[in-house]
Amino acid sequence: MTTAPSAPRAPRTSLALPGPRAPMTPRALAASTASTAPATSITPAAPAPRGLPLGRADVEAAAARIAGHVRRTPLLAGPAGTELHRAGRRLLLKAEHLQYGGSFKLRGAANAVLALGARRIVTGSSGNHGIALARLAAPLGAEVTVVLAGGAHPAKIAVIKALGGRTVRVPGGVAERDARARELAEETGAVLIPSSDHELVVAGQGTVGLEVLAEAPDAETVYVPTGGGGLLAGVCLAAYGHPVRVVGVEPAGTPRYARSLAAGHPVRLAPGDTVADGLRGQQPGAVPYPIIRDRVDDLITVSDAQILDAAALLRRRGFEAEPSGAVALAGAIRAGRGTGLAVAVVSGGNTKAALMRAAAAGPPARAHCTA
Repeated sequence: MTTAPSAPRAPRTSLALPGPRAPMTPRALAASTASTAPATSITPAAPAPRGLPLGRADVEAAAARIAGHVRRTPLLAGPAGTELHRAGRRLLLKAEHLQYGGSFKLRGAANAVLALGARRIVTGSSGNHGIALARLAAPLGAEVTVVLAGGAHPAKIAVIKALGGRTVRVPGGVAERDARARELAEETGAVLIPSSDHELVVAGQGTVGLEVLAEAPDAETVYVPTGGGGLLAGVCLAAYGHPVRVVGVEPAGTPRYARSLAAGHPVRLAPGDTVADGLRGQQPGAVPYPIIRDRVDDLITVSDAQILDAAALLRRRGFEAEPSGAVALAGAIRAGRGTGLAVAVVSGGNTKAALMRAAAAGPPARAHCTA
């Protein structure tokens, strides 16, 4: 891995909020969201081993490695709703809902699997990362076991099984899920490929940012949905040395990065609930957290109602996006400021109908996909 740039952008400490209110400090935001996502403690979460620092070169290497396995998704015109019209903003949507496997997760999964040459894989996933690994594994002759928490979407579990993956259910939340995945990897000797907290996964997700900045170099702001933080950290890496503002968008019920930046260290939240089932992480990962801390410009929280409104807006525009995939658009609408070009990442399109089609189709016939 390469070292990060020697002079990254200074971290921003304010969080953007909509309307006429002034930006709040991270600590103030933590207090304001206390009722929706109580933290189990304010002590640092147990640190995971940290590998070498990442840099933009790692994202570029990932782009070359995964080029034959992922789709270069388009930037499409965003909805012309009244909210965006009032903001006076031009908006493009990075259409990762059109990615093979239905989400951006294929990028990080492919980078890790191909770089490691893994043939026995264990992961913890809310669904989309597990789908991505299972899709990759079958043509490559690898075996995948996906550990899922109690709130995992049944249709996503069905797709993982249809693709040949093995699933294990555990009670509790994301923390319990990931702990069981680590145990299984140790017990079986399989390679653990987490959904976000891994250098190769983060670098792979960062290819979303490379494509956005290559096609829209004049973008003023990029809005990124934030769960485990792998996509946000990857976009931050891709944006080093570029003046674009990177804004993470979290569900209001699970603001683990906003809370952690407010506290000055990673904190663990109690299991939270949100319609964005892919963004239910309880604590920042050891790999994404320092990258986000040092480069992200703002963090925005959005309510379930705002997420569902954004998903409905996308559907009216012809975008088949799941709630998690609509979170960045919800953040762009809520921010309500700026007159320059903005990009919102539509991170996934695994709606119930799309999942049913994927389960019926089964595994892909060949290992390499062409864009």
